[in-house]
Amino acid sequence: MRAERRVEPAFTTGPSNFSRAQVPWGLDLAAAWSWRLIVIVVAMLGLLWTLRFFAVITLPLAISLLIAALAVPLVNLLRRIGMPRGPAAGIVMVLGIGTVALLLTFVGQQVAQGASDLADSVVAGLDQVREWLRTGPFHVSDSQLDAYIEGVQSAVTDSTGANGIVTRLTEVGTAVGHVVAGFFIVLFSTYFFMADGDRIWAWLVRIAPRAARERVDASGRVAWVSLTQFVRATVLVALADAIGIMLVAWFLGVPFVVAIGVLVFLGAFVPMIGATIAGMVAILVALVDQGPVTALLTLAGVIVVQQFEGHVLQPFLMGRFVSLHPLGVIVAIGCGVLVAGVAGALIAVPLAAAGNAVAQHLATYTDIGEDEPDNALDEDLAPDGSPPSSTPEDDGPLAGPDAPDEHDTEHEKERS
Repeated sequence: MRAERRVEPAFTTGPSNFSRAQVPWGLDLAAAWSWRLIVIVVAMLGLLWTLRFFAVITLPLAISLLIAALAVPLVNLLRRIGMPRGPAAGIVMVLGIGTVALLLTFVGQQVAQGASDLADSVVAGLDQVREWLRTGPFHVSDSQLDAYIEGVQSAVTDSTGANGIVTRLTEVGTAVGHVVAGFFIVLFSTYFFMADGDRIWAWLVRIAPRAARERVDASGRVAWVSLTQFVRATVLVALADAIGIMLVAWFLGVPFVVAIGVLVFLGAFVPMIGATIAGMVAILVALVDQGPVTALLTLAGVIVVQQFEGHVLQPFLMGRFVSLHPLGVIVAIGCGVLVAGVAGALIAVPLAAAGNAVAQHLATYTDIGEDEPDNALDEDLAPDGSPPSSTPEDDGPLAGPDAPDEHDTEHEKERS
């Protein structure tokens, strides 16, 4: 039986008649790019998920950077006078907090003084709407209106029952806790960014490999310059929006002029849509207080201010301070909204501006604001607008020491 198991097989094998599969050079290059891009995208998604998971910390830190970029020139001014950096940062923090507190107090007093009149206007407006529904083209009866009102009341009652109240109290408590924690993080982070920003950045640079520290440091400083310029331009745009809409509201006699201006100023820090949404508040106040004619005039004034800001002021300031294309602004806002909502839209554009400045710096080793990258791009394009057809040497699938050249080909022909 052991001998039977050692019988030689009946079939013999030979060398394989299949050659190694030759992948085209373009497919090989595309595959190499593809898997590397997949790894980069996965890493970026993981980073974004981590930042979003720790949004209670990362978002206040981002806001602190924006505030510090706005207030650092004041700190530097006090340092030039001879004051140490720590006390200078403390003085700027106290002045900033005091200014915001006084402004909010004034706005609160104005709203409190006119709240009763506005409430009476709201009641009168609702009565007018109800009368229009009865006598207008819809001819809604009193019983139908009462049924609609009862349905709304029952829906509110169901949502605010015992379970609903507990759920909403829990949500409100969590949100208040996050807001309080974020406020203190912003407060302390802004102070330390202004007082010890250089030391913090030096510590971060030392984390990088020794050979890359010089470029990391230069890139960070370029990004900081771009961020400060972006914040200055945004503040100027927000002031222009607030002053313009305040003048429109004052001229038309709309109440809460200062409150509307503060809301528009804060909303303008959300690019493209913030100031427009805040301007809608002025239109609603005009509609409730003075009727549809004043509301339409307010709408026309808001549109004029927005058109001036969007087509004249913002392109001039952003083009002067920050080299960022409007399409890049729109894409950055969309990505920021998808990742982190309104907060993402707030920090997406300055992040894109800083990234654009760093990319230009690393690609061209020039300072911010110079036009060499655009000139280089124009030189790389042919007169008809298409890229040049010539390719650099040794950049094709046949390149290399084994590739035949024309001189060798002529010698082969002579020999034959």
